[in-house]
Amino acid sequence: MLALGKLLELTLAGFEPAAKIQLTPEGTRLRWLAEGALEVTPPAASDNGQDLLLSAGIHGNETAPIELLDRLLRGIARNELKPRARILFLFGNPEAMRRGERYLEQDINRLFNGRHDQHTGTEALRACDLEHLAATFFNKPDRTRLHYDLHTAIRGSKIEQFALYPFQEGRPRSQRELARLNAAGIEAVLLHNKSSITFSAYTYSQLGAEAFTLELGKARPFGQNQLVNLDRLEQHLQCLIEGREEQGSSADLGELKLFAVAREVIKHSDAFRLHLPADIENFSELPIGYLLAEDLADTRWVVDEPGARIIFPNPKVKNGLRAGILVVPAENVQLV
Repeated sequence: MLALGKLLELTLAGFEPAAKIQLTPEGTRLRWLAEGALEVTPPAASDNGQDLLLSAGIHGNETAPIELLDRLLRGIARNELKPRARILFLFGNPEAMRRGERYLEQDINRLFNGRHDQHTGTEALRACDLEHLAATFFNKPDRTRLHYDLHTAIRGSKIEQFALYPFQEGRPRSQRELARLNAAGIEAVLLHNKSSITFSAYTYSQLGAEAFTLELGKARPFGQNQLVNLDRLEQHLQCLIEGREEQGSSADLGELKLFAVAREVIKHSDAFRLHLPADIENFSELPIGYLLAEDLADTRWVVDEPGARIIFPNPKVKNGLRAGILVVPAENVQLV
């Protein structure tokens, strides 16, 4: 196996390889770009025009997707997977990965779309670097651009595997990409209704990629992900890498559930209180009239949306950040 296929091993060791470029027997090029960043380029005769960015480890303790990318890259390095797409593999927060922590000082996934310019520290610098790596990768014209940012969640979920679809004014969502997610085992998609500061929101709005944050189960340490079943997603990614499409993936949404953001719950002060059990799962339904949260100046969030569910409740976020999202079933979604 080519040594550059061991990107995860290199990243966890903090080791920079001496050989920055290696070739498979069939001419696929692996190029080390920076810590946790490796570009895969198929032979020109095999290139199908797809640019695929696969990122994981934006939160360093979300190990199941990190291990998934490691398996895919090792398959390429062994010449078992034969790419027809260009691929950029990114491990987002190497130092947090080494420590087994979600992040060191700041949540990197709240530092994109220019937000890193307002902060200092290693994670702000890393967010800037990740933007540059993605922008350089997606700089070739007349190619299809797709980004999956792979995560696992802090808590359990009523819907275990779901995606978040960023927003851009005037840009409809892609039925083909939603069908691909359905084929990959994703059960639900949350359609955002305003711009965001996550990595997938950056590549979607600034680089023109179809981009998704994928939540793939509960975060566990390395080697303890036996309960996270990513088989369908892994098969889907192998198909994308090798330029094979699953049957019916061009249009079939199957049982895929679509949700829309009803409201975000923003923590304004240290007086913020979230009235939910500590172990509540994502997509738990909340009854109309439920007092969800309170903050200074008699600020109250009371549920008044039929069918409302909560995702990402987290009262420990910093002031000014989102402490939860109320979602409802989406209606009249414009797809192309």
